Amino acid sequence: MYAPISSQNQNIEINLKKMDENSLIYGLELQARALTPQYGESNDVCFFIATNSLKPTNQVHLIQYEEEQGTVQSKVFEHALGEVWKLNSCPHNARLLASVYNVQKGAQVLTQSALFTLPEDLNPDPEQLKSEYLPWQQVEVLDTEALGERVKTIEFHPSQDKTLACVVDNKVAVMQRAEASTRVVAEVPSSGSSSGSAKHTQHFTTGKWSHHHQGHQFLTLHDGHLSAYDVRDTQHCAWSISDAHGQMVRDLDCNPNKQCHLVTGGDDGYLRIWDCRMPKAPVFERSDHSHWVWSVRFNTFHDQLLLSSSSDCKVLLTCAGSVSSETQVQAGLDDSNFSGTETEERHKLLPDGLLQTFDQHEDSVYCAEWSNVDPWIFASLSYDGRVIISKVPKQYKYQIIF
Repeated sequence: MYAPISSQNQNIEINLKKMDENSLIYGLELQARALTPQYGESNDVCFFIATNSLKPTNQVHLIQYEEEQGTVQSKVFEHALGEVWKLNSCPHNARLLASVYNVQKGAQVLTQSALFTLPEDLNPDPEQLKSEYLPWQQVEVLDTEALGERVKTIEFHPSQDKTLACVVDNKVAVMQRAEASTRVVAEVPSSGSSSGSAKHTQHFTTGKWSHHHQGHQFLTLHDGHLSAYDVRDTQHCAWSISDAHGQMVRDLDCNPNKQCHLVTGGDDGYLRIWDCRMPKAPVFERSDHSHWVWSVRFNTFHDQLLLSSSSDCKVLLTCAGSVSSETQVQAGLDDSNFSGTETEERHKLLPDGLLQTFDQHEDSVYCAEWSNVDPWIFASLSYDGRVIISKVPKQYKYQIIF
């Protein structure tokens, strides 16, 4: 059904079997739940995947999809620190990657984080390698123990290349790598007794930088709620959406092309788009998943398209054209004040609703990510180590661009 990949120290090129005209499979030997595009790469369709195994050695795969040949080239690195729960790649440096992983300390299991730097030469002489894996140029374990026991994510700032945000337990800390400084900018107060017993503390689920607000806002999820913090004003909540979902909110994403719009997915199976200026009700929602929604993403080129993945083993392609930035563009271009040239460049809107169900996975799909290079390609990862590289069906692609 798919091609399992063995760890090799050289470039691997695999002809992948097509499940249909829009999907190819890349298989890992171990279980996995971390996937991210290589954001700093501007030419090739590349993704990082990391394994989540209790075996002593975990792996990080850098895969490059060659659309014309229908092949994938793979580089495999060792992740010896522990099983990986989250990956993020740096938008300013294609060689920089952040991982969140478990580590055992006595009877205690901690979740920590590290920064990994790829070597400049990804094609070394195999005879010079000391291991079956390609070596990292640098591994930097981040000092987060003073902040808490369970790191949820490390987020690179969208415009400041030396700034990181760390979500750990009930805190958000901003790290300035150039100054080697860490500053807590947000903290969820303990609920329950005034003594603030740790068992009553509500921890953040995850977080993400806002693409807007001049890069000063950081968005957080905890329980069923969403909160935005201004990192210049410690402890100041800029705005919030209470009970965004009836159950836990698992993921969020900002619309990069439309101010104040973001999407959330939760354990209630809903995908919801919000305007943070009108927090009482979503401006768009769908409930096409039958189990928890683990991942939601706007297409950065055509934000009427959304990806979502779930533990119902499905990836869904949904259209929310009525609330997308492309609605604004179309409305403006329909105005008689615009020239014919501008009108010819506009993109058409698809009807709102579910466009396509991708059901080739056989286990929970924890991640689905758009390529940052090609707007019509995305990758999804299920817990059994199956990575599926898919394309937006041609009928929708052509309806949008022609």
